[in-house]
Amino acid sequence: MKEVNKRRILLVCWVIFYIYILLLSYFLFFSEKFGRDLITHNYNLELFKEIKRFFKYREQIGQEGFLINIFGNVIAFMPYGFFLPLLNRSYRKLYLIVILCILFSLIIEVAQLLLKVGVFDVDDILMNSLGGILGYFSFLITHSIVKRKYKK
Repeated sequence: MKEVNKRRILLVCWVIFYIYILLLSYFLFFSEKFGRDLITHNYNLELFKEIKRFFKYREQIGQEGFLINIFGNVIAFMPYGFFLPLLNRSYRKLYLIVILCILFSLIIEVAQLLLKVGVFDVDDILMNSLGGILGYFSFLITHSIVKRKYKK
């Protein structure tokens, strides 16, 4: 692949990543649909507590609320784990992605607690990090397919 094309693709990836971060910030800190207009000062430090609660009360919460709370965090953080190794070769190690996903999620949870726009939840840190890791594995699969295609 020509160097000019690689640079263009990289630039487009950076733009997409910045847009992703802006959208993620909106949903995590400002979106009224996700209860960000309510001033809360809550936290959950018990691992799996909220996940169990959502499974137990999924009928009362409704399908949309259940899916958003259980799978939304995972899906929302997949692009983070996908774009980090794409944009920076030094992030192509699993342990770095795990550390960066945990730190990024922890920063978001602390910010939500301090800004009173959400709940600090260790389950969210787990689910966000899982999403980032799944995004990383998606990157690895995509990267290997692209490498094979352009080697031929």
